[in-house]
Order: sequence, then structure tokens, then C-alpha cells
Amino acid sequence: MLILSFKTISKAAFACRALAVVAASSSKMSNPEDYKQAGSIYEFSAKNLNGEVVSLEKYKGHVCIIVNVASQCGYTKNNYAELVELYEQYGESKGLRILAFPCNQFANEEPGDSAQICQFVQSKNVKFDVFDKVNVNGNDAHPLWKYLKHKQGGTLGDFIKWNFTKFIVDKNGQPVERHGPSTNPKDLVASLEKYW
Repeated sequence: MLILSFKTISKAAFACRALAVVAASSSKMSNPEDYKQAGSIYEFSAKNLNGEVVSLEKYKGHVCIIVNVASQCGYTKNNYAELVELYEQYGESKGLRILAFPCNQFANEEPGDSAQICQFVQSKNVKFDVFDKVNVNGNDAHPLWKYLKHKQGGTLGDFIKWNFTKFIVDKNGQPVERHGPSTNPKDLVASLEKYW
């Protein structure tokens, strides 16, 4: 694992090591070029805010919410507040995991770098895992997001329409539901209960 010194990382980013800092799994991690052949989210990996590669195998046996987030969106305040509340309520008791992926593809509503994003999520009291900024649409979309869209297509097309699109993933790593930005995180509880 790459250890970053105080000289190479801002104070905000260093403090963020408490968020989503996970040692890379010793097992083989992959980002399949052909995401359609993946059997679950566990075949993917992603970088956290410190640039460390995290295997999604760490989420085996957990129900997950995977969501694209932004710090300057009209949905930001409510979604972050409710995601934090969901995690506080169900993270320990039910094993819920939330994987947040900052994305700047929608009206440039996530313009910051990793240190700025880290500082923002700290201000929101986020304890769930936040990853490095990714694209969720287009040819250079992160393979995980290509896979999620392939497994759970959206209305009027598979592409992600806006920030705070939410995917529910069951304990076997299968994307089982997709919810749009206008669905409040707390409204997902009834759906989550089907998979616990």
C-alpha cells in the first residue's frame, strides 16, 4: 500500500484517511473490460479519496447502496443528510454499506479535487465509504458504473440522468434495484428490508 506523507497530501485529505481507508485486498482484483461478463460487483475495484485501490470484495455479504454524488447539486443537502442517517441507523445493525462516487458530469456540480471533496464530506459527518471522482456515463465511465447500468437499466435509456442515482445491491453483489435522483434515501428503507 502506498503511504502518503504529510508533505504530499493536504490536511483535509490526510484527515479523510478515516473515510474509506481500506487495505487493498490480497486477492486478485479486476476491472473487466467487458463489464457485461462480470458476475457481481465483487469483480470490480475503485480508488478511494486517497488514491488507494479498494476491491469491492470487501462488501461481500452486505446490502449496499451505490450512489453518484455531488457537492453543489440541488439534491445535495437532503441526500447527504439522509444517507448519513441511513448509515447511522442500519450500518451497524443491518450491515448496510453505502458507496458514494463523486461525479462532475452533471452541470459541473462536483468541481473539487479529492482534498476538497474530502473536506466537504467531513462537514456532512459522512462515515460511509467515499471514492475518488469518476465518470458514470460515456466511454470512459468507470467499469462498475457500466455494469450497474447494464444490470439495472433506467427509464428512457440506461444512462445516468443526474446526480444521486441510487442502486441497491444485494448480499450476493447483484444490483437488484435502481432509483432516480428524486427518490429520497430514506424512501429506500422498504426496498432495503427485502434484502436483509
